[in-house]
Amino acid sequence: MGEVKRVSPQEGFQEDFLSSAADIVIGGGAAGVGKTYALLMEGGRHIDNSGFGAVIFRRTSPQIRMEGGLWDTSLELYIGIGGSPKETTLDWKFPSGASVGFSHLQYENDKLNFQGSQIAMIGFDELTHFSESTFFYMLSRNRSTCGVEPYVRATCNPDPDSWVASFIDWWIDQEEKLPDGSPNPTYGLPIVERAGKVRYFTKDGDSIVWGDTAEEVVARCPHIFKGELANVRPKSVTFIPGSIYQNKELLSVDPGYLANLMAQDEATRASLLDGNWKIKLDGFGLFDYQRIYDMYTNEHAEGGKGYITIDAARFGSDLAVIWVWDGWRIVDLAWFPKSSTKDIADKVKEFEKQYKVPRSQTVCDADGVGGGVIDQCPGMQSFVNNAAPLPNPNGPKDKKGQPVKENYDNLKTQCFYMIADKVNAAAVYVPDGIAERRVGKKKVREYFNEELRAIKKANTDSDGKKGINSKEQQKNILRRSPDFADAFALRCFFELHQVKRVKSKTIKR
Repeated sequence: MGEVKRVSPQEGFQEDFLSSAADIVIGGGAAGVGKTYALLMEGGRHIDNSGFGAVIFRRTSPQIRMEGGLWDTSLELYIGIGGSPKETTLDWKFPSGASVGFSHLQYENDKLNFQGSQIAMIGFDELTHFSESTFFYMLSRNRSTCGVEPYVRATCNPDPDSWVASFIDWWIDQEEKLPDGSPNPTYGLPIVERAGKVRYFTKDGDSIVWGDTAEEVVARCPHIFKGELANVRPKSVTFIPGSIYQNKELLSVDPGYLANLMAQDEATRASLLDGNWKIKLDGFGLFDYQRIYDMYTNEHAEGGKGYITIDAARFGSDLAVIWVWDGWRIVDLAWFPKSSTKDIADKVKEFEKQYKVPRSQTVCDADGVGGGVIDQCPGMQSFVNNAAPLPNPNGPKDKKGQPVKENYDNLKTQCFYMIADKVNAAAVYVPDGIAERRVGKKKVREYFNEELRAIKKANTDSDGKKGINSKEQQKNILRRSPDFADAFALRCFFELHQVKRVKSKTIKR
């Protein structure tokens, strides 16, 4: 008889992940905690049930087949428990008739390939690689008649720009500072006391309604849980973080892997070793991660002329935002939910009087309802997002020493690159008195930091133009509009607009 190999979860993350009874369990954190192996063990839980079927997704097929990935790891595990692999279709059959398959959802429409499917257990390996709409659509395919209550299991590494970061934010420390004003050393890390704690949610339109109990969610949404839906139970969900130090098997077999993580730059270590959910690694961020946080301590930033920059809300869920500047120092801020153009215009006039800002040194985004604000404030500068870039007096010069137009997609992109240069040079100051103001449940600094991290460099096009990700892509990251960032970037309009003076004519005598 051959050697019998016992397969069991390791103490810590894997045990916690496999023992949760929540409908949806998201296991996320540092690299090397054994997330993929735990997901595959979950897929093999019900292989004695002839009607059981599981599908585990990666974003692309090559990711399933890559060295040491899902398929390779499944070969280590499933053959030992009686599975028969079929590599051409990436699935497993077990003696009872149960099946575990692997598939991809690379494009948004790929989810429609599963219309009519009935999948008892759905798994997502690297959930942050999937769109929010794909995840929630696949919940509609999560059903079962085999006696196993349908459930979802997912794994991921930290990604602060993903919808997952917003979905699990209750389990993550969101406070950047301690009560005494000093930096919070656990900011962005999982809250130990909440790890594995089950919560409940439902969707009310595009909003997610949370509760500590199912009854709490129902009480908050009586308009949903009524009639034939009165006895429906909201979905339960939990987040379980993990640490590489819990993966004794990996550290025993490959002790050098820990050294590999320790050899990374500070941001990479914080994400992949510590499991920090507030650090982004993709390299496309327009604003330097650390410099964003420096804005709140850059008291050395230069003052100077006063300016007012306005982004008027275009839709009911957007905010109208007004920043007041003294040079590169923020001195005041206002925002309005669902405001009228008169409300915005009146506040601008109030700020102009209070801070002695000339009308010609105020600018408003003219797209959408912004034009109505400009109409009520004669002399206000008009900003058109898709206008051509302007010559930069501090940028490249032609042979005659005159500024030339730089190669950006449009004026808005140019302003974002310019304001990012100022932030990255530690030249912008946002005082605590403004950053600590509350916008609903969050502070201004939280909203603002999230928005700046959501602004990404786009691939340079064939004409060499610099770009940024689209407004819709930013909204997908934030699950809202980047209102504070848009108004903030308008400050650089005044660095460009100064070159549009009317040239004086020489008077011949």
